[in-house]
Amino acid sequence: MSEAILKVCDIHCAYDAVPVIHGISLEVREGEIVAIVGANGAGKSTTMRTIAGLMHPVKGSIFFCGEDISRTPGHSMITKGISFVPEGRRLFSKLTVKENLELGAYTEKNRAVIEERLEEVLTLFPILRKRANQVAETMSGGEQQMCAIARGLMSNPKLLMLDELSLGLMPSLVEKVLETVVEINRKGTTILLVEQMVQEALEIASRGYVIQTGRIVQEGPAKDLLESDSVRKAYMGL
Repeated sequence: MSEAILKVCDIHCAYDAVPVIHGISLEVREGEIVAIVGANGAGKSTTMRTIAGLMHPVKGSIFFCGEDISRTPGHSMITKGISFVPEGRRLFSKLTVKENLELGAYTEKNRAVIEERLEEVLTLFPILRKRANQVAETMSGGEQQMCAIARGLMSNPKLLMLDELSLGLMPSLVEKVLETVVEINRKGTTILLVEQMVQEALEIASRGYVIQTGRIVQEGPAKDLLESDSVRKAYMGL
């Protein structure tokens, strides 16, 4: 079993002194796809934002590749090897697709390396090659989501964190986006995924964590969670 590259140890988080995460612990091992699932408002995105350094835990620690990153600011995470694709895509809407992608590699100074990465993501997302000179806001929701994931890959991360990919997408597009996530993982990128489409997320993950009101209520191999009666009842309407 490979080593855990991300370890979240008993983190507590709050907004304006109101506690929202109550002692979450999880780990992600190299080469895995790990899914954090649960209902809307359960604390999934807060957990992701905290790992990404956009907020800091009130208590508890986060380790990445053995280093304590609990107090590392978000803008420094990319140099550590963590890339975060936030909920709602957050593209630079007035810039072209190519400009958005190049911004994902802003820490890389070698132009040849940037060109190589561009070629890799455009091969992975052929639609973006066609749209390279198009302004981001004029693309469909699915295309924008692909652009956001591709931008996240431009820093060549050790860990790619994806928050609510399916939000606002048609079911057929969700399937396509998740297939691409599997492909990215197959090429060697470790992935931590937050998703309210529980079944779809667990079908592609190796392991999963179920969050409810800021606590982890179930964890284990994704296939076991898919077969769990309580998960099926609570999240799949079965």
